[in-house]
Amino acid sequence: MNHTQQINDWLDKHHITEIECMVPDMTGIPRGKIIPRHKYDPQEGIRMAEAVFTQTVTGNYPEENFSPETDPDMRLLPDADTLRLVPWASEPTAQIIHDAQRFDGSAIDIAPRNVLKRVLKAYEKLGLQAILAPEMEFYLVQIQPDEDLPLAPPVGRTRRTEAGRQSFSIDAMNDYDDIFDVMYDWCEQQNIGLDTLIHEMGPAQLEINLDHGDPLLLADQVFLFKRTIREVAIRNNMYATFMAKPMQGEPGSAMHLHQSVIDRQTGRNIFSDEHGQSTDLFFNHIAGLQTYLPAAMPFLAPFVNSYRRLSRFSSAPINLEWGYDNRTCGLRVPMASAQARRVENRLAGVDANPYLAFAASLGAGLLGMQQGLKPTEPLNSSAYNKQQNLPRHLDDAVEELLKCEPLHALLGSHFVRCYAAIKETEFEEFFEVISPWERRYLLLQV
Repeated sequence: MNHTQQINDWLDKHHITEIECMVPDMTGIPRGKIIPRHKYDPQEGIRMAEAVFTQTVTGNYPEENFSPETDPDMRLLPDADTLRLVPWASEPTAQIIHDAQRFDGSAIDIAPRNVLKRVLKAYEKLGLQAILAPEMEFYLVQIQPDEDLPLAPPVGRTRRTEAGRQSFSIDAMNDYDDIFDVMYDWCEQQNIGLDTLIHEMGPAQLEINLDHGDPLLLADQVFLFKRTIREVAIRNNMYATFMAKPMQGEPGSAMHLHQSVIDRQTGRNIFSDEHGQSTDLFFNHIAGLQTYLPAAMPFLAPFVNSYRRLSRFSSAPINLEWGYDNRTCGLRVPMASAQARRVENRLAGVDANPYLAFAASLGAGLLGMQQGLKPTEPLNSSAYNKQQNLPRHLDDAVEELLKCEPLHALLGSHFVRCYAAIKETEFEEFFEVISPWERRYLLLQV
């Protein structure tokens, strides 16, 4: 059965009346159109301006034009594997993620989903399959329409906010059972493979782990999960936020990436040999992360706020030291069986676009394997006692990215230049804003 027939049969089976046709933009925001069922042709897809991929998070555009001057349409074609119900819709509604193409059939090279596909194809050409499992941290907070006021934890069923740190507390999570019950139901309806729910260090800060698997499918699930939990929270009179550092004095929110590589023919984890010992490729992969993640920081820490999370003694990394079961390091190797041997990239914030964060992290490891790079010695002590050697600000990170030719070649030079221009534009917009700190301490005293 072809994809067109597969999609039409599914839509008929579920009596769908409307379809949300989506594509993730550079930020990870769903863009697209809502179309009546009778007007949707899966074979034709939909049309939308290619320039949607050059927007900043504020909806502005860089001065340099990275889409054709004529501002043309592109074709968005549905991926049948992403077809799902919209659980919260009042009428039978489908949602489906689309891939961006030009009318000659070539891929739009600045579309984030296509960037991830490009990296996965590089693995495939070597007979390899990347495996990934993301862990997403996020906060539940009170609804606060005034952007100048700080956020606060929400009131749960006890009618009180959390007191003190509640790491791994079952009772603290039970305070939001109404939210989590709906969250699990809606995720199950969308085939989002939730594994574990954990209460993290911050007040009403939670972590959701997804089952490991194909990185493209997992990126789709992260994309859909963010949308889902935001909807659940709003219906319970609160927000779910994926800002990297939403509250002063509280821990930031990460998206830790557990990554490994298997041989496509045998299914064997290439990080372990036949005796269960670590292979050279495993250490090459770690070295690639150490070498290229500093330049890939704009994909893992994409906003000015992202860098507030990466501070010493805050359960977030400040460098790319690596160690066995060492959570102070940017790269942690968990204790695991030979087949489950993997490296955990702890650098990414949960504010990152999952398609681009996965592409950058897996791409860095791939470059290390291709180039036979050697890592540093594993660290047995605290990495917080080592030098902070990551970019400290977004503009510094973008500068590093623009100088890294191997990442340009892997991810696509046109894409990298477009993304960098978007981030430069966002930084310039932020720099024009005068903060409350500046008004408080400088207005009358300097």
